[in-house]
Amino acid sequence: MSLITLTTDFGLKDHFVGAVKGAIYTELPEARIVDISHNITPFNIAETAYVLKNAYKSFPEGSIHIIGVDSEINEETNHIAIKLDNHYFICPNNGVISMIASEFRPEKIVEINIHDRVESSFPVLDVFVKVACHIKRGGLLDVIGKEISDFKKIKDLQPVISSDTNKITGSVIYIDNYGNVITNISQKIFNTIGKGRPFEMLVGRYSFKNIFEKYSDIVNFSVPAEERHNDGTRLSIFNSAGFIEIAIYRSNLETVGGASSLLGLKYRDQLTITFS
Repeated sequence: MSLITLTTDFGLKDHFVGAVKGAIYTELPEARIVDISHNITPFNIAETAYVLKNAYKSFPEGSIHIIGVDSEINEETNHIAIKLDNHYFICPNNGVISMIASEFRPEKIVEINIHDRVESSFPVLDVFVKVACHIKRGGLLDVIGKEISDFKKIKDLQPVISSDTNKITGSVIYIDNYGNVITNISQKIFNTIGKGRPFEMLVGRYSFKNIFEKYSDIVNFSVPAEERHNDGTRLSIFNSAGFIEIAIYRSNLETVGGASSLLGLKYRDQLTITFS
């Protein structure tokens, strides 16, 4: 059974999430709604894309994903509905879909045009809900929009490769609940460009020459536990989503801290990987 998911920057203090769910249930009492996240940093498109990219594939094909981040319609941003990888996404055309669509060619994209029939200052509630319910009932995308050939793309989500293919320049796109810093450089790109060559990765003023597969790879388990002292050690790994992550082993923001705080790293900070 397909589901309707919600990813927003609304938080949980205000009425917005409850109102959106109530509107869906009013139109479709049998609907099943899943919250992916409502704690996206306000207006942060790259963070939204990262979270959604790594969540949507766990849902049944045909699921409908409402994205309510930076969703106000204006002269530069319209609203779109897109069928991609056998899922539907309803979102502002602000580049949020770029990370997902870098791997799959959209099956169909329409510019939503029902706004003239719906007065709204809250488009997620008044427009996106109607579109989601229409799709859930089996309705066609052509009914709620005009087909278009492409969507807006944002460069922040893609790393830059030098002309001599000896250097990858990326950036921080997400900081997780542990303070781990996730970059936009994927393991696939790293392996394709690096071809097994030695490298140095510079992140802020810190240098890394190894990327591990898991956090505990830095631990020497042949040493007695009381002599290891690995908590708080910085490292880089390919995380479960397949991206380079800068982390602190057994990070805890209340005790040893996280990579973002201890290394002074924040959203959009740059990193470089140079191969030799």
